[in-house]
Amino acid sequence: MELTLLGTGAPTGLPRPDCPCAACARATGGDARAATALLLDGTLLLDLTPGSALAAARAGKTLHGVRQVLLSHPHDGPPVEVPAALPQPVRVPDGQELSLLSGHRVRAVALDAPGTGYEVADPDGERLLYLPPEGAVAGHEQVGGPYAMVLLDVIGRPDGLARLRAAGAVGPTTDVVAVHLDHDVPPGGELRRRLAAAGARPVPDGTTLAVGAYQDVPEPPRRTLVLGGARSGKSVEAERRLATYPDVLYVATSGRREGDPDWAARVAAHRARRPASWRTVETCDLVPLLAAPEEPALLVDCLALWLTDAMDAVGAWEDARWERGGARALAERVAELAAAVRETQRRVVLVSNEVGSGVHPETPAGRRFRDELGRLNAAVAAECETVLLAVAGVVTPLRS
Repeated sequence: MELTLLGTGAPTGLPRPDCPCAACARATGGDARAATALLLDGTLLLDLTPGSALAAARAGKTLHGVRQVLLSHPHDGPPVEVPAALPQPVRVPDGQELSLLSGHRVRAVALDAPGTGYEVADPDGERLLYLPPEGAVAGHEQVGGPYAMVLLDVIGRPDGLARLRAAGAVGPTTDVVAVHLDHDVPPGGELRRRLAAAGARPVPDGTTLAVGAYQDVPEPPRRTLVLGGARSGKSVEAERRLATYPDVLYVATSGRREGDPDWAARVAAHRARRPASWRTVETCDLVPLLAAPEEPALLVDCLALWLTDAMDAVGAWEDARWERGGARALAERVAELAAAVRETQRRVVLVSNEVGSGVHPETPAGRRFRDELGRLNAAVAAECETVLLAVAGVVTPLRS
């Protein structure tokens, strides 16, 4: 099955008309995108958008052979003139199938939001799944085994990709293509990096893909360390990197702080933005979790609080105990944790504070903590394929 993406952007395109945001200002050249529309084998058009005929011509294609036009969006959108050569667009009711003279079979997939998803199979049995913007499959029974290709709103509905993984509809060889791209993420390198972390990729408008052909599917890193200062966006980035996975164990090293309303509010904010399917455990005993063979990915937030607990345990705040063996005991704990990160078979994202560029601590205990956190970060970073630094909400790869 040959698929040509006539557009890959949001319904209003990218840049949005008259939008002054920075992402829209940068969406020029190859980063500019028309509204998403798909042409399959020259005979089936999924979503009729303004300028589809011109977009097809730019891609070296024509719409003259199209025999069926299907709509997926929750509404028909702004009036679009139907070219004389095209049939009138229709929508297939949820659950119903449509057989085309070309040999393609189309099945409408019910969503958890307004709109219609489409499973398309060619005469050879290759299958793809296409979902509209902000749409996710309503239930596992809607989909079968792994698709050769899935096209969906990865940025807007990462949980939709997580559901497909949980249902077995997205496997290791599934080509996940991000469409309906809007101005939520700066275009270019930042978009590619964020999608690669989800095992997905963007393609430029006009790209023609062979469904079922081998693709070098992005393999997300197994171990990632996210560094950053206070309110830098490091935790949001860490959570985002696992948002497309159905089963995640969130490891909170903070424990409980009774009678601290500010801390309770922070914890509540973290929990509110996590997917409902994630589980949470509050512990600083990280080595057994890293060594466990269970499948769920781990998100550890954060190593600075783990270090505080470890320094408490070895008496690091008392100079005498520190000199008599506390320093050696802490170094052993850090080495044990780094070794566990090296040997883990689980996908893990770790969060830590970067304090080396901050104010020089006034107290010996503060300086000791700063120094030991720097050593801990370096030891863990040495065992991670990807290391990121978050500053002012902007994430920069230090190693990728």
